[in-house]
Amino acid sequence: MRRRRLGRKLRALREAQRLTLEDVAEKSDNTFTVAKLSRLELAKSAAKSADVVTLLDLYGVEDEELRGALLSLAREGARRGWWHSYRGVLSPVYEDLISLEHEAATVRTWQMGVIPGLLQTAEYAREIITATAMSEAVESRVDSLVDVRLARQSVLTREAPVKLWAVIAESALHTRCVGAGVMRDQLGRLLERGQRPHVTIQVLPADSPPHAGQMGSYSLLSFEEGTDLDVVHAESLTSALYVEDPLDVGVYRQAFEELTSVALSPELSADRIAEIREHIK
Repeated sequence: MRRRRLGRKLRALREAQRLTLEDVAEKSDNTFTVAKLSRLELAKSAAKSADVVTLLDLYGVEDEELRGALLSLAREGARRGWWHSYRGVLSPVYEDLISLEHEAATVRTWQMGVIPGLLQTAEYAREIITATAMSEAVESRVDSLVDVRLARQSVLTREAPVKLWAVIAESALHTRCVGAGVMRDQLGRLLERGQRPHVTIQVLPADSPPHAGQMGSYSLLSFEEGTDLDVVHAESLTSALYVEDPLDVGVYRQAFEELTSVALSPELSADRIAEIREHIK
């Protein structure tokens, strides 16, 4: 993802100077070949910081903020995130999701049966992870997986938080958890988080008409550089799917827009959540 974002920016800067790949190769005194430049722009190989500096100089980029941002993208490809300390616990696919959430500007999620992970309490997360653990290997890692799920939520409390827009099926609010008060506390968490300016929560009523969301839950992660870098994450019991093709991602984006249009407004959603919470014994 970082390679794609960097490659897209470098290509845009080159084209703004009306330079072809051949022009840049010539200007660089053969420091770059056409093939190497193409690989960098298409994210087929990682860019070294020195290469990025050379290209920015060739493209006449003097904006220090932009230079710093692009150099950061080049360096961060090798940087270890907090989740790397859980290697051996997390699958590579799950690590990808955490990394994408960390980089995302906006996360839009539709959930049919559970509260979104970024909004879960520890007790609720434990019950969900335990209930969906379909192997002894996962069962032995429940405590660590709960820790990871809570750590993921730091993207909502950092200085520049992720904007989260969650549409949740009403049925997910009626889950009968084993632990006393678990669901009551979880719904209270939704009410509290929904008051934050960067969090939007909508409830899709149980009596809603047929909709595209019935085909499955998913999350759409968006980045500052543009919609062509949006990624969809769809998870199942045994695997997860990442959708990156812009046309396919557009289908999920349209489906989410339709879901938000038939779901209750954030205000009415909060009322529905509070009403359900009041009836939990």
